[in-house]
Amino acid sequence: MAEDGFSLRRVAVPAFGPTALWSVGIGASLPVIALSARDLGASVSVAALFVGIQTVSELVSAVPAGVLVDRMGERRALVVAGLADAAASLLAMLAPSLWVYALAMALSGPTGAVFLLARQSYLTAAAPESMRARAMSTLGGVGRLGLFVGPFLGAPVVERYGPQAAFGIAVVAGLLAAGVAAASPDLGAHAVPALADDGEPAARVGVLEVVRQQRAVLLTVGLGVLAIGLARSSRVVVVPLWAEHVGLSAAQTSLVFGAAGLVEVLLFYPAGSLMDRRGRVWVALPVTVLLGIGLLVLPLTSSLVAVGAVAVVMGVGNGLGSGIVMTLGADAAPVRGRAAFLGVWRLLSLVGHNGASVVVGAVAAVASIGTASVAVGALALLGGGWLLRWLPAYDPRRRAPVVGGSD
Repeated sequence: MAEDGFSLRRVAVPAFGPTALWSVGIGASLPVIALSARDLGASVSVAALFVGIQTVSELVSAVPAGVLVDRMGERRALVVAGLADAAASLLAMLAPSLWVYALAMALSGPTGAVFLLARQSYLTAAAPESMRARAMSTLGGVGRLGLFVGPFLGAPVVERYGPQAAFGIAVVAGLLAAGVAAASPDLGAHAVPALADDGEPAARVGVLEVVRQQRAVLLTVGLGVLAIGLARSSRVVVVPLWAEHVGLSAAQTSLVFGAAGLVEVLLFYPAGSLMDRRGRVWVALPVTVLLGIGLLVLPLTSSLVAVGAVAVVMGVGNGLGSGIVMTLGADAAPVRGRAAFLGVWRLLSLVGHNGASVVVGAVAAVASIGTASVAVGALALLGGGWLLRWLPAYDPRRRAPVVGGSD
């Protein structure tokens, strides 16, 4: 797994360790966000809003997080993010009221943006083009693995001490992530700084200037990334609602998601290898097609087996998409203003991600959940067609052949 002096194994702990540890804490705390709000006196509808506070906070902080990484450097940003995440989780664990709990949720959003952007920025610079997708899919994969493991660590803690105690795991995870980052070499130190025409280090580029310079890729491939985010998140909203509509129990719905989640975890590295060897379109198109077809077909199902089969098909699509958004962002990122650009790129993905519930809710309100599923499925397929039109021009695999790609 080495090429051009770069080895995923050699940088595994410093490059992926902080993100993996942080995601374990997130995985432990996500299932109890609403339950903890209920324990603090929130109604069901208000408790549901607490789940969105963290997401909105990450959305708002996506671009500032990129600027922070650019100014502080990747290692220092990770240390700060780990400590901040531990502090926010501790506040959530000890929160005596809903207001304090809401503040903790708002403070935890930006830390996730920093964890992902710092390592994405490093891997963009360090990994050769012929290994870039494998590096990004591995980064996405360790995050998914942490989210998969976290709930199992949190379950016995919650059983004994109550929902808020799960945030204790996030406290430990944040501190460990900060410790690993602090003890690791500065992986970004090797990067050659951008130079101006006179040979002096180039001045930093502002976010608006980055957007102006990169508007072509943002308005083409960037819109396709928005569609991927919409399709991915729509299935998380639509599948449980459709399962309830056809009479499946909560336990059966959890089983459906568990089966789909297992498929996703198994596919992250093969997806990166496929992108590196055959090109980005070979993954981007199947992701949107499988998710789109799954959403189109879902309203035709009425049993546990049928719903589960469709969910697994969408899980295959989502698993193939591990790292696809980060890889496309890395392909398009300029040397100057790289972290700021990646922050804007993540913002596009998060807009699609957060827009899913709005689109599904709006269509379901005027029609039905089945119609909403068909609508977002159609949008996913349109997004796939859009990427098929624009993505090849930005695919490094098409610009130059991969030389001796080695796992």
